[in-house]
Amino acid sequence: MTLAHPPAGDRAPAPAPAGGAASDPARAALAAARAARAADLDRWLASLLAPAPPDPGTEPPRRERGLQVAGPQDGASATSDTLMPEGVALVAVGSHARRELTPGGDLDLVLLHRGLAGVAAIADRVWYPVWDSGLRLDHSVRTVAEAQTVARGDMKAALGLLSARRIAGDRALVDELRAAVLADWRADAPTRLAELSAMCRERWETHGELAFLLEPDLKEAHGGLRDVHVMHAVAASWVASAPDARVRAAHDLLLDIRHALHQVTGRSTDRLVLQEQEAVARTLGLPDADVLQRSIVEAARTVTYGASHLWRRVDNYTRARHRQPPGAPQTAGRRGVERRPVGDGAVEHEGEVVLARNADLNDPALVLRVAAAAAQTGLPLAPATVARLAEHAALPPVPWPAEARDALVSLLGAGPPAIAVWEALDQAGLIVRLLPDWERVRNRPQRNPVHRFTVDRHLVETAAGAAALTREVARPDLLLIGALLHDIGKGGTGDHSTSGAVIARDIGARLGLPEDDVRVLETLVRHHLLLPETATRRDIDDPVTVQTVVAAVSGAPGREREVVDLLAALAAADGGATGPAAWGAWKAGLVAELARRAAAALSGGTPPPAPALTADHLALARHDGAAVRVTGSRITIAAPDRPGLLWRAAGVLALHRLAVKTARVISSPAASPAQTAVLDFTAVPEYGTPPDPAGLEADLRRMLAGRLDVAERLERRARSVRIRPGGTVPPPRVMIVDDASRTATVVEVRAHDRPGLLWRVGQALGSCGLQVRAAQVDTLGAEAVDVFYVVDDHGRPLDDPDALAAVRTRVLRTLH
Repeated sequence: MTLAHPPAGDRAPAPAPAGGAASDPARAALAAARAARAADLDRWLASLLAPAPPDPGTEPPRRERGLQVAGPQDGASATSDTLMPEGVALVAVGSHARRELTPGGDLDLVLLHRGLAGVAAIADRVWYPVWDSGLRLDHSVRTVAEAQTVARGDMKAALGLLSARRIAGDRALVDELRAAVLADWRADAPTRLAELSAMCRERWETHGELAFLLEPDLKEAHGGLRDVHVMHAVAASWVASAPDARVRAAHDLLLDIRHALHQVTGRSTDRLVLQEQEAVARTLGLPDADVLQRSIVEAARTVTYGASHLWRRVDNYTRARHRQPPGAPQTAGRRGVERRPVGDGAVEHEGEVVLARNADLNDPALVLRVAAAAAQTGLPLAPATVARLAEHAALPPVPWPAEARDALVSLLGAGPPAIAVWEALDQAGLIVRLLPDWERVRNRPQRNPVHRFTVDRHLVETAAGAAALTREVARPDLLLIGALLHDIGKGGTGDHSTSGAVIARDIGARLGLPEDDVRVLETLVRHHLLLPETATRRDIDDPVTVQTVVAAVSGAPGREREVVDLLAALAAADGGATGPAAWGAWKAGLVAELARRAAAALSGGTPPPAPALTADHLALARHDGAAVRVTGSRITIAAPDRPGLLWRAAGVLALHRLAVKTARVISSPAASPAQTAVLDFTAVPEYGTPPDPAGLEADLRRMLAGRLDVAERLERRARSVRIRPGGTVPPPRVMIVDDASRTATVVEVRAHDRPGLLWRVGQALGSCGLQVRAAQVDTLGAEAVDVFYVVDDHGRPLDDPDALAAVRTRVLRTLH
């Protein structure tokens, strides 16, 4: 068992940086700077502790570019220990104890003493020069007993003292401190480690997962530097081993990135914001921010994976200790552990899946079958088993045998438990050996706030989500494989759906799928966005919309209906894995309805007719104004038809702080004696509870009567909205979509969402003399994608190029 931080020699050289830093000039320079700074600080601090005046060759720390940097002259020697006060020692804890102090880091010091009455004067001799130098100091003055007491009650203090390192003074005193703190830590391990586990999980909940954040906290996020420090502390309890070489290399990379961030910004910050990433990448000698992000992802996932096994071991230990009677030895309960078979070649042992004694390492399906067994039982793969499989097990030949392909489908079909098993295979390098094209997307970040995960993790999450939908399709295997590969093209250039289809075709052949199945898989990947984009950006009632879907799925002749069902399920899994802003009940309903109509057309049936006014709709109409019905997020408004009704009603909804998700207009026939329009909105409160329907109806009536100045109130609201500092918003886009409809002009608007956006766009269209016949509104997070079907005052689409250009210009002007 390795100690967390073995007591280093008082002036032992810093360890060589892991992760190849020594061969990388930029990173090696950063590591050398930290080592030199640690040595300089030690010499200067030792000189402050001595009773004699400081060595004339030393000077207090200086500032460089706003950073706190220690700066004794080269060649300055530390004050001899014979000049130090007896019974006193200066001890470093935290980052300086580990010789990892970055330019913006805090200096954490403890002045240790044996109950000296005049220790306050000694402390002043150290603290005041440090403060005067501009260094940020966290300090304390303790006896060994006092430090021991503090460590027992304060987890942060305990973690710092576990890595305590003597700078100057009484060696025996520092040894007593380290021995006392370590003894308490090990004796109280069941309680302290449970407390530490809870503290870490709370931190992860607050700061998120480092590997999947666009602007991560390098220190506190899950998979960051703090987790490695905690792993060392757990190892000090002798419950688990210290981090292995891969985790240490990942830690050193993250430390170098933090150092570069401090150097670039001149601030003490651990959050790597987007605008600093290019400069940090250059400082590290990396080509660009994308390479930097990918490096962070890989390092963070390595730390997270290593920590997951450590915490599983800790949890097993604490549960076992709590089950044992008082005074029982720590090894109690470990004899007679059963090995329960969970699959061909796999058994459960101590809560993990390991290889059976008779497992055939020459079986080309063994790796995937053992992984599937672990996922299907909801158990982790033992690290030693993964390592043995990676080193010795045979992999499937090309094309794969049916047994290997079936095992892959079984693994993916396990749902969420498959994610951790897939990660274990990935960390061992097995995934890219099984599927070489996986390297295209491995650890690839997505610079899009709508996406929660990297590309590869998103693919696995999508497959896990698709596992819940296998009962809804005729070919669940193709659904799961299609979900795993749908974004595989994001590793290249051009449209990822088109390039991904080519890659998926090659992978399908590699997996040994029949040619017809390969064609279906290729069609799934090529058109995985077809249903959600069409349903939210086109009018479902327009015959062209359904015909577009039917034409797209014709790439799999004879299996078009099957492909539509697969696309619908894949859309749901993809949306759910992307993030909450990308999928919801309203969007799911649109996709399902479009899929139903396309399926009806492919089955030889007739798509349902365009919505018409029902008796319930007509009953809502009032002779003196508008009526409103609110059912959850569904808002139905009936009113006398008039130009601009849609966007005027949308303005009233915005005044009531309702964010419009979808909108649809249903008008009675023009020949009707009492022409009525019904507006169907899906809208959710921007915050709080939904508005009172009576108040909403009253404002709608006032608006229709010309007694409500919606524009002025919306402008007042817009002026009150605060823009986040540093937030950049892409410019809006307005497109006239050709050939999307034969009965209307289709205007697509993409813009940053804001209160009253639909009102403003509709107002601009109205000023061009256009009427909105239908609208598809889609808001993803803070971004709006709105599509309007408009006609002129004669009910016809526009065909004049100058008029179309004027419409686009007018709408764009409104959005700026």
